[in-house]
Order: sequence, then structure tokens, then C-alpha cells
Amino acid sequence: MKRVVSGALILLVGYLAWAALMTWAHPRLIYPFFPDPVDLPGFREVGVAMPDGTEIALQVSEGEGPTILYFMGNAGALQLFADSLAAHQGQGRRVVALEYRGGGGRPGTPSEAALKRDALAAADHALSYGDPVVIHAYSLGSGLAVHVAARRAVAGLILEAPFSRLCALMARAAFLPACIMPLVQRWDTLGDAPDVSAPVMILHGANDRLIPPANSVALDAALGRSRRVVVEGADHLDIGLNGRTWREIVDFMHEIRP
Repeated sequence: MKRVVSGALILLVGYLAWAALMTWAHPRLIYPFFPDPVDLPGFREVGVAMPDGTEIALQVSEGEGPTILYFMGNAGALQLFADSLAAHQGQGRRVVALEYRGGGGRPGTPSEAALKRDALAAADHALSYGDPVVIHAYSLGSGLAVHVAARRAVAGLILEAPFSRLCALMARAAFLPACIMPLVQRWDTLGDAPDVSAPVMILHGANDRLIPPANSVALDAALGRSRRVVVEGADHLDIGLNGRTWREIVDFMHEIRP
């Protein structure tokens, strides 16, 4: 009996140590930002002062409305999303893209709270041009997009490879109850979804194993008014390069006529 109790205690201590390690490490896993600096033809940098004394950087291209507000994935360097930005730019639209704290050579430490504050400031800047704003977001950026759309009047959302709750993905990967653990950045998009009134299109690769398509099924249900498209043959990393993805985006922009 003593051996059983002793073994159970060892397992418990080991599990708690694993939980502590993952709590400490999880921001590094969520934000593995690349340092690549931005060099986007036709874009200029606009700084926006934040209440905490820092300044966020936006990359802005001139064009006609609607304004596209772009939130990238967790590579954290806009240079890696140049193709998506150029596609909107090529349509003559104004593009406002948020650079993330700690990514692309920018100073600062990323966190859920900080990035969501930055995203709202970016939205306010995009809205200041006076044209309708459509948010286009990929992966991690989808959490920012839904957060903003629940709090600002935007004309539409385009969500590529979105998650429903990032903490649930962490829980599955680490075998920990991440969504109820203290100090864990939860990224619960489902909590914001019911407050979104703008039309939404969700695009998800059928072969996405990083954020499985079931995530967008749950998000679609929480939004209650979205259009969900499964892109056959696409996975998490190449969905933005798929021809159908961009045909669907063009059709969506035409349908909502912002």
C-alpha cells in the first residue's frame, strides 16, 4: 500500500511540475515570432501611441475604401504575409496591417491582453479614414479579429484557419486543463463571437492539423451568421496560397459591398 501511495505522490508531483513548466513556457509556444523586418513596397509605417507609453507600428498602403485591417498569424513578422497584403493592395484597397510587439524586430513582449489592446488601437486608426473596414485575419490573428469586431463597427470579417479556444488546443497538446489553469493566456474566441454583428466568412483548410477544422465549426455555431468554407487540399500553412481561398475572398467582398 505504501508503494502505491508513494508512486501516486511521485506521479502527482511530476504532473504538477509539468503543469508549472508549461505555464511558464506557453507564451513562448504561442508567440514564436520571427525577427524579419518589414520591407513592403507601397507601404509606409504609421506609429500609434498607446496608453502604456509604448508605440505600436502599423504598415499602411494608400488606396480606396473599403479599408482592409490585417491581423497576421503567430509567425509575428508581416514580411512573411506579404502575398496576402499585396493581393489586397493589388485590388486598389487601403490596407492597414498591425505589427506585433516582439515580432519583426519590434520591441515589446507579446501577450493576449497587450495584442488585443493593440488590435483595438489599430482598428481605431483604420476607422479614422472614414471608409468601411473589413478585417482579414489568419490563425492567431483571428482571435484579434473577433475581439475587435465584438467592440467596433466593422463591415465584415474574413477569418482564415481560425481557432475557437486556443487554450483547448494547448490542453490537447500538453494533457493539461489549460482553459481553467491560472496564468494561462486562454484566447477564448467563442466568448467574443456572440457580440459580432458583421457578416463573417470562415475559410479552413480540409487538411489543417495544427488547428483542426472542428474549431471553425464551433466558431461558426457561436457566431450564428457566418459563411464557412472548407478549402479542399489546403492545410494550415498553405491556405493563403490556395486559389479557391482568394476566389472566395473576392466573392465575399463583392457580396457584402462595404
